[in-house]
Amino acid sequence: MPRRSTATDGSPRRVKEERVKVKEEKRRKARSEPEEEEHQQDEQEQDGEGEPDEEQDDEGEQASPRGSKRRRTNGDGDSVPSGTQDDEPVLPRVKTLPRGDDGYIPGSIVRIQLHNFVTYDYVQFFPGPYLNMIIGPNGTGKSSIACAIALGLNFPPQILGRSNELNSYVKNGTSSGYIEIELKGPKGKPNLVIRRNISSASKSSSFSLNGHSATGAEIKNKMNELNVQVGNLCSFLPQDRVSEFAAMTPQELLRETQLAAGDPNLTKWHQTLIAAGKDLRALQQTIKTEEDSLKQMKERNEGIERDVQRYKERKRIERAIELLQLLIPVAQYREIREHFLEAKEVQRKWHERVKILQERNAPAHELLKRYAQDYKNAEKERDHLKKKTQEKFKQLKQKNQASLALEQEAQNLTEQLSTLKDEEKARAKQIRVLEGEVQRWREEVAKPPPEGLASDEEIKQASKELQDLKRAVGEKIEDFNEKIRAQVNIKADHARALEHAQKALAAQNNVDVQKLEMLKKWDKDVADAIVWVRDNRHRFKMEVIETPFMRMAMKNDCRKWTNQVEACIGAGQMKTFVAQCKEDVDTLNHYINDEGCLGRKVRITTWWRAHQPETLIPPPMSRDELKEQNFDGYALDYLDYPAGLEWFLTKELNLHRTAIALNTRIDVNRVMDIVARPSSLHPGGANFVYGSTMNIVTRSRYGRRAVSNLTRDVQNARNLTAPSIDPAVKQRLDEAVAQASTQLGLAEGSIKELKQAMSALDPEKEVCDEKEERFKAMKDEKMKEAKRLGTAKTKLSSKQESLAGLRKLPSAEQKQKKLQKQLVSNAEQRMEFAKDYTILVHNIIHEQQRCTVVGLKYLQIAANKAALQDLCDRKDEKYQTALKEYNAVKKANERFQRVKEKSKALRDRSRHILDGVEDDVRDAFENIENPRLQYDSDLKKALEDGTPLPSKEGIDFRTADELDAELETQRAELEMNMNTNPGVVEQYEKRKRDIEQLEAAVAEKKKREERTLGQIKNAKDNWHPALQKLVNSIGAKFSAAFDRIGCAGEIRISENEDYEKWAIDILVKFRDSEKLQLLTAHRQSGGERSLTTILYLMSLTEEARAPFSLVDEINQGMDQRAERVVHNSMVNVTCQPDSAQYFLITPKLLPDLEYHARMKILCVNNGEWLPEERNLSGRMCDMIDGYLARQKGSRSAKDL
Repeated sequence: MPRRSTATDGSPRRVKEERVKVKEEKRRKARSEPEEEEHQQDEQEQDGEGEPDEEQDDEGEQASPRGSKRRRTNGDGDSVPSGTQDDEPVLPRVKTLPRGDDGYIPGSIVRIQLHNFVTYDYVQFFPGPYLNMIIGPNGTGKSSIACAIALGLNFPPQILGRSNELNSYVKNGTSSGYIEIELKGPKGKPNLVIRRNISSASKSSSFSLNGHSATGAEIKNKMNELNVQVGNLCSFLPQDRVSEFAAMTPQELLRETQLAAGDPNLTKWHQTLIAAGKDLRALQQTIKTEEDSLKQMKERNEGIERDVQRYKERKRIERAIELLQLLIPVAQYREIREHFLEAKEVQRKWHERVKILQERNAPAHELLKRYAQDYKNAEKERDHLKKKTQEKFKQLKQKNQASLALEQEAQNLTEQLSTLKDEEKARAKQIRVLEGEVQRWREEVAKPPPEGLASDEEIKQASKELQDLKRAVGEKIEDFNEKIRAQVNIKADHARALEHAQKALAAQNNVDVQKLEMLKKWDKDVADAIVWVRDNRHRFKMEVIETPFMRMAMKNDCRKWTNQVEACIGAGQMKTFVAQCKEDVDTLNHYINDEGCLGRKVRITTWWRAHQPETLIPPPMSRDELKEQNFDGYALDYLDYPAGLEWFLTKELNLHRTAIALNTRIDVNRVMDIVARPSSLHPGGANFVYGSTMNIVTRSRYGRRAVSNLTRDVQNARNLTAPSIDPAVKQRLDEAVAQASTQLGLAEGSIKELKQAMSALDPEKEVCDEKEERFKAMKDEKMKEAKRLGTAKTKLSSKQESLAGLRKLPSAEQKQKKLQKQLVSNAEQRMEFAKDYTILVHNIIHEQQRCTVVGLKYLQIAANKAALQDLCDRKDEKYQTALKEYNAVKKANERFQRVKEKSKALRDRSRHILDGVEDDVRDAFENIENPRLQYDSDLKKALEDGTPLPSKEGIDFRTADELDAELETQRAELEMNMNTNPGVVEQYEKRKRDIEQLEAAVAEKKKREERTLGQIKNAKDNWHPALQKLVNSIGAKFSAAFDRIGCAGEIRISENEDYEKWAIDILVKFRDSEKLQLLTAHRQSGGERSLTTILYLMSLTEEARAPFSLVDEINQGMDQRAERVVHNSMVNVTCQPDSAQYFLITPKLLPDLEYHARMKILCVNNGEWLPEERNLSGRMCDMIDGYLARQKGSRSAKDL
């Protein structure tokens, strides 16, 4: 039997009565509205200004939920109930479309008609404009009404949480059906009657609007115009999706709340912020990437900019030199030509003046010539007489000197005569002494030799015997020495072999040598560079660290951490040369990377950073924290290294920040939180190693700055382990040492045996030595006697010669006669000299008189000549001046003429070169020379015509000297300017163009960034206050609702840098032992979630913009107290004069609930078996009256 359904309010008459009732209600409301508003205001003030709550620890509270109200943290974080602050602005009531005269808001449902839909054969009912409570037993089709509303208004089946197939909603056993919904139209326009026809055989459907066929898009547009939000869980919550509300993410809740309530532009502003935020982040990331690229490109260009500038400067200097070399010959020619023309004119003038003055002074000059000749003749005669006089004076002086010499000789002879007797006595005494000396030395010579003195033959024979003995013994000793020397040479050879083998073995034990050998196999370029650095230490100011591989090692007691420490250092970093100053890193790069000093192209890695300890990022954990987290220490603690390497290990490798533990019992998540702590120098993050796992912890710089951890396995160490010795090489060297030691011992034994054998010759050697001593004593005695006899003979001969000489001297009488004779001769000579002297004096007087006469004549002629010369000079002064100037100009002109010819040749050569120079040099030359030529032409014309001189502005008047000085300056600068590879310049220019393009692109993106920031600011300035006010308003009502049931609830805005992650958090507390907790799909029970959901929806109702809302069986799982409070609150909220239409679907009701005149109760009477209608109108009152009448009739029948 087909099921039938009846609407409790299904007749047209009932519709008319309902409309009359609405009009009466409006008139009554107009009268009572002021009183209701005043009453409502009083209630709000009571809710907001009750007794202040005491702040208590949630964990320690044991009071009843009804006993005290807990303070809730509002959106600003203050411990004040939301919505109760005096200075917080009241959110204006969100208005829906204007309410019609019949009480319906445009978009609200006026009528619903269903045919063959789920459980219904046919039904039609008329919801009221306020709260519509749809009740009925389970299975009667209450939730089907929610499905009909959603599907009839062209919303997808997925929002219902039931079947997604449209044809599944056709009643079983029927082929088709329809849903017809009449919506209130905008003011002044008819209602919208929307019908959707569905078929069980097809998933498609068709629409009609006001009786005309329509598309789904048209229906959807109409819903958007009326702001119908069936797809929003905050406005339309079907039974099967109640749990989904609690499961909504806070972000989804925010979006749905914005759609359902508040300013209509909230969603648009939010979408603008999300889109603009994404664009901004992408744009900022692009800007950062491009700025990093730009910075890198600029740094590269800055690195070679000096070379480029030097190249450009060199080219500029070369162009300047080329131009100056063209200008100088032209300037020289111009200057010399000007001087030459001026000098020629001056020469001509002086020549004419000299000629005139010369003719005027000619007679005086002729007389002066005669005086000059007479002056010469007189001077010649005077000099001749003067010379003769001087000759006679010379003779007179010689005579005088000869006379004085004779006088001194006579004096000496007289003195000798007076000393003759004393000299004779002294000679006799000396003869006697010498005679005694002669006698003494004769006795010494005649003294016989000592007894036993060997003869010469004996000495010769003894010498021969001694030499034979020495030769025999010496040959024996030399034979032994030869053998010993041979063994010593053998010993030296074996000693050298032993030393060489020992050194080779020691080298095998030398870590530095082994490391260098290992490095040659690993990277020969780096090994050769190390050798070069060692050989060229004098080129560096400070020590250059020869890579961490060579200079760094594990501490002796720390080798068990070798694998972990080496995992912190890359292979390239192991081979990095570390400089301690900027000059050294430049020197290293210049010689090895640039100049190829190793004889081939080599690239090594170099490192230097300015030492700035204040920029060093500190360790992420203190020593106490290291110990707490079971770490052994930091990687730097286990290394030995030179002081100059520490800055590299900390600044570049962060070994002071890398924690290490052999223990694997590490709380990785806890350590990640610790090392990811940000600081002023670092955004957070570090590396740590435990066991055989390396952890690289980083913190994102964007968004929510999430922490991430990248792990990798720790490999066995190769570079920090102690180098091993090649066993084969060690065995070979050990054998060489052993063999050399054995041979060395054998040689030493042979030498010892030979020395012992040679000691047997000691007696023979002693005999030989004794004979040699005796022979030496014999020979010495013989030589001593020979020496004595020779000395005596020599002395005797000397004394005899002296005695004979004294005896041969003349006697005193002979000497006296001789001296007297010499005195007479001396006196005669002196008389002759006196006579000659007198004659010479008379001659001198005569010659002096003649000389005086000639001298006076000479002076007279000189005076006459001087007077005439003075007269000529005075008259001829102008002539001489003119002549001097003429000669000087003439010489200068001759010099100018030669220089002019040379400069002309240079000028012609310069003009010839000009044809072959580059265009820019030629243009520069013409720009300088052409204006000068034009100026010279204009100047000459102006001087000839007497017109004003031309302007000098823009004319190059530099002289040839100035140009030449400039040329020398430019050449000096060129010598100091090192040549640069043109390829570097091309690279620089290309990168410079790329930089300019990238800078323009970055500037444009920054403008877009500013526009986007402005767009975000404008949208946020509108969105955030409006959203905050909406949430504050909802939160105040939500918290008050929870307070009324003795629980706690709060609504907060959760902000984020990403506007897409902004959210609304619902926090609830149902027990005293709890804290406020976020509402989730799993944390709270089903009843708690349902209670929270309905209270949130109720709080949202007053702010809703949708024309109608619906909740289906939201009271499932609630206790009676909560259900009663929710019901009464919903009636109060949804029956306000300005409330929108609301549908509450429930299968059960508690007794003694509150009701309102504006609400409408729709009872679903539907099922397989239904009683006959008996003309019931569907009004509940009529049904009750009928029931009472039947009961009364039944009692009357019993009474009868």
